Amino acid sequence: MDTQSFTIHSTSFNPGDQVPHHYVFNGMGCQGNNVSPELEWTGEPEGTESFAITVHDPDAPTEHGWWHWSVINIPKHVHKLEEGASSKEKLPSEAVELFTDYGDRHYGGPCPPEGDKPHRYVFTVYALKRKHLDVSNKSKAEDIKRKLEEWSLDKASFTAQYGRH
Repeated sequence: MDTQSFTIHSTSFNPGDQVPHHYVFNGMGCQGNNVSPELEWTGEPEGTESFAITVHDPDAPTEHGWWHWSVINIPKHVHKLEEGASSKEKLPSEAVELFTDYGDRHYGGPCPPEGDKPHRYVFTVYALKRKHLDVSNKSKAEDIKRKLEEWSLDKASFTAQYGRH
């Protein structure tokens, strides 16, 4: 039996930490730099063909929370996304960014409504049993959430938080 455990971590901030200003959205009343954090994962299960990353705020005042970032079709040999990877120059060429709830296909950092309690931001990597996920060029994370769960061999997450005063 494989005793290796699938994990994700970041050198940008630790689980439970307040997300630093550098990674916060720039707009909607927030004034961060909107840079995607460094993410690294290890211990994926045998049979992994690709990875997907999602960043989700389950505390957002919407029916499905708020999707901040989704990247699919990350090749199985890739185990790290550099800080600022949410650009065509830094993501693997096969990787595809899906639309966020901000309405574009790039990382969108935390920006909870002013006056809300701090929100949780869940960073998840999925180890998928498919090399390539076919999606529409208009797909959102919410559209493929069920497929990610269905095609996942395993997933690993950590949660950080952010609140505005």
